[in-house]
Amino acid sequence: MQEEFRSFRGSVAKGGGFASHGAVRALLPIAVAFVAAPAGPAADAPAEAPAVVRGMTISCRGSGREWGLDGFGDELDRLADLGVNWVAIHPYAGIRADGTVRCRYDLETLPSWIRRPIAEAHARGMKIFIKPHIAYWGSPFDWRGAIDFEAPEARERFFRTYAEWIVGLARGTRDADAFAVGTELDRLVEHEAEWRRIIARVREVSDVKLTYAANWSDYGRVPFWDALDAIGVQAYFPLVDESAVEPDESALEAGWERALAGLRELHERTGKPVVFTELGYDTVPHAAARPWVGRGYRDRDGPAETPLQKRCLAVALRVIDREREWLRGAFLWKWFVGTSARANFRLDVPGVRRVMRDAWGGDGLETSSER
Repeated sequence: MQEEFRSFRGSVAKGGGFASHGAVRALLPIAVAFVAAPAGPAADAPAEAPAVVRGMTISCRGSGREWGLDGFGDELDRLADLGVNWVAIHPYAGIRADGTVRCRYDLETLPSWIRRPIAEAHARGMKIFIKPHIAYWGSPFDWRGAIDFEAPEARERFFRTYAEWIVGLARGTRDADAFAVGTELDRLVEHEAEWRRIIARVREVSDVKLTYAANWSDYGRVPFWDALDAIGVQAYFPLVDESAVEPDESALEAGWERALAGLRELHERTGKPVVFTELGYDTVPHAAARPWVGRGYRDRDGPAETPLQKRCLAVALRVIDREREWLRGAFLWKWFVGTSARANFRLDVPGVRRVMRDAWGGDGLETSSER
């Protein structure tokens, strides 16, 4: 996401036990929604509704160490009460100007804060998506979608070191349920052979379902969807014109119909289901026109939630549910372990929680307390 939280700079340019809750809900088994529906039920058997992803990305304020805290499980319990059945985490690696990709943890063992969330999710009947992110802050690149190299040697170094990281991470998280081989690296997707080699190597070390998280503007340029199990899209589609002030639900619905046309055609052409690997709206006046742009990290005076934010999310979830035969769901951006008063794209507020619970059939009781 182009407005991701930059904890290392302190600013934003874009953007216990495994069952500590005590009363863990026994969720129904969740079919892996990253794969296409079976060819067809027997003539005398009722057709089953396709599995859906009601997902939440649990983000972090730094490298991700809070994913290993007891509080991570507490958040899963709260999310389950809102109807969430999938969660995602996004382990980081850094990038240098010369193309070197490097992480700060041992790929042979992986730290507990990457491994433990898998067990925590599965203990609650949830599934988990590992979605690696390149941390571009401190590099010459403005965001992941700008990463590219003129020098062939830098490009070769990138794909070599990136593959080492991705394959090592996939090997260490092979007990997860889905994995992204890349996120928003849209200037590099044209190097098809390199991506197909990475996908093949990941397949050798892991049986999880695979996707690539393409930016909303570039999913049509990805040439290797056939090698993956699902089409992943960072769904920050502009739904209205910049001049629109407080667009109503009909305007947002019309925007979604325009946005879905190309995705529907891609699904029909490839036979692959579509999953929104990110979807979110911040408390800004342009949330419907430029949803990828959020509040600055230092903006402490912004509202906790807005009517437009809630309206955008409610319409998006309704549209996704209507198209569930091919659009299998979304991972919302974003949630934290514990309080996060200064974070942008913050979903852990009463009104937004209510939108999620109403759309996803959660049975959690709303409280008046703020997080």
